[in-house]
Amino acid sequence: LGKYHPHGDSSAYGAMVRMAQDFTLRYPLIDGIGNFGSRDGDGAAAMRYTEARLTPIA
Repeated sequence: LGKYHPHGDSSAYGAMVRMAQDFTLRYPLIDGIGNFGSRDGDGAAAMRYTEARLTPIA
């Protein structure tokens, strides 16, 4: 993932986490499996503990 983004994998993962949170976007673009954070301010789990795929709307 870090090979495709100039700022490394952490910023690309942060954007993916935001797109997977149903409380951040009206229509989530990513179907996230694992811990992607909560409304209470809990952060997402490390990259190795999460999986993602695109939603049909994306």
